Amino acid sequence: MGLNDQSTGWWRDAACYQVYVRSFADSDGDGIGDLPGITSRLPYLADLGVDALWITPFYPSPQNDHGYDVADYCNVEPLFGQLADADNLLERAHALGLRVIVDLVPNHTSDQHEWFQEALAAGPGSPERARYIFRDSETDSPPNNWQSVFGGPAWTRTPDGQWYLHLFDSTQPDLDWRNPEVHAMFEDVLRFWLARGVDGFRIDVAHGLYKVESLPNQQDPTVRRIERMLDSAYGEDEPMWDQPEVHDVYRRWAEILDEFGPDRMAVAEAWVPDSASLAAYVRPDELDQAFNFSWLLADWSAPEFAEVIRRTFASTEPVGASPTWVLSNHDVTRHPTRYGGGERGLARARAATLTMLALPGSVYLYQGEELGLEEVDVAPEHRQDPAWFRTREPGRDGCRVPIPWSGAEPPFGFGPGADQPWIPQPDAWKSLTVEAQQDDPTSTLSFYRAALDHRRRHATPAGQVVELFELGEDVLAFRRGPLTVVLNCGETPVELPAGEVLHSSGPIDGKVLPPDTAAWLS
Repeated sequence: MGLNDQSTGWWRDAACYQVYVRSFADSDGDGIGDLPGITSRLPYLADLGVDALWITPFYPSPQNDHGYDVADYCNVEPLFGQLADADNLLERAHALGLRVIVDLVPNHTSDQHEWFQEALAAGPGSPERARYIFRDSETDSPPNNWQSVFGGPAWTRTPDGQWYLHLFDSTQPDLDWRNPEVHAMFEDVLRFWLARGVDGFRIDVAHGLYKVESLPNQQDPTVRRIERMLDSAYGEDEPMWDQPEVHDVYRRWAEILDEFGPDRMAVAEAWVPDSASLAAYVRPDELDQAFNFSWLLADWSAPEFAEVIRRTFASTEPVGASPTWVLSNHDVTRHPTRYGGGERGLARARAATLTMLALPGSVYLYQGEELGLEEVDVAPEHRQDPAWFRTREPGRDGCRVPIPWSGAEPPFGFGPGADQPWIPQPDAWKSLTVEAQQDDPTSTLSFYRAALDHRRRHATPAGQVVELFELGEDVLAFRRGPLTVVLNCGETPVELPAGEVLHSSGPIDGKVLPPDTAAWLS
């Protein structure tokens, strides 16, 4: 298995670090992260050894979905700073050798976007409403039976009797991508940020722009809550997702990226039914990458990990795309908790990470995973995820708690203030701060730094071909050029093959690999 296309785009083997802007670093003491805070911590990211950072939306927004409800795509939310702060961040990142990917949200806007306010004022049948998906209904029920990903109906009624579609929160009306004005607006947005120096875009809900034009009922209108979206790929009865017209959009966007040079890129967040559907987004004339969530969704199982590797390369090879690998992000439970929590969960998380870092393609790391942070059980009074308010289910706040930098008590150096940040941090995090782990060679932070360094020196030059081989039912083993990687998912130690151990996720006694541990050998 390997990559057919040997092009040299920087993203093909990059280590990208996701910054959840509200929770990374606060510069002004209001308890909310911001762009100057990110800029102040860029040396930390450079020292960690990543190649790029992806920043979640920082545009003007009512913050009903923490920035994924955009009111203005060409400015900065005052909570996070000013446009000059974005320019300064880009300049400083580039000076440190870091690329910057920004989030783009094209499926929907905020209900406070000027377009939607104009649509409400203009009324039924107007050109202003044609930018969104407004429909009439002959009854007091919504136009169809679609459900929001955040729970409840995907339709909200306006005072004049029409309904508008929102596949997420009611404050996030879906745009109608069959309207040329929508295309023109986003092409302007792309050029605005490319001209300011951004290196790429992460495209939110990239598979959702087009809906089947007749908006048919679903045969099974099961509530499409965020947990279902993340637990499995969408099935066949999904007229709101992965329609063929989306690919025309991305062909055009690829042309715009190329206008600004060969080093600009885009990566799609596309939840689709299978690997072949995902590969369609990264054909040579479309996007550069698409998030591969298969590694994240796999259980702690050597056969499952092996099958993910096989399927991933089988889908990317025919189109010459580079695969991506990810274990955590701002929408899912942190992987140490998914793997059981506590010492064992952390051991498994480190082992899965080391294995992932050895694979060809790019990796996307989520802020705080390099500190070994687990999911936090956020008290109901502190929850802010719109999915919580619509379903009373916990939602995603537990993986979004601001990360700890220093000190022995909250806010752990998150900002200059003394109060807890926007989501409170656990007192137990005092042993997990950057300061506490910085000089500890056994810490998770030191492990990540070493693993990323080994990735650059040993994995990336080792070629693009991965050869799986057998070492036992509960062992994942593969070769990549001179590099051999072994992951023990079982309950008993296994003997390592011949070779010098370059790096391991935990202690190794001689040539025996303990359970829940991975090792690289040369």
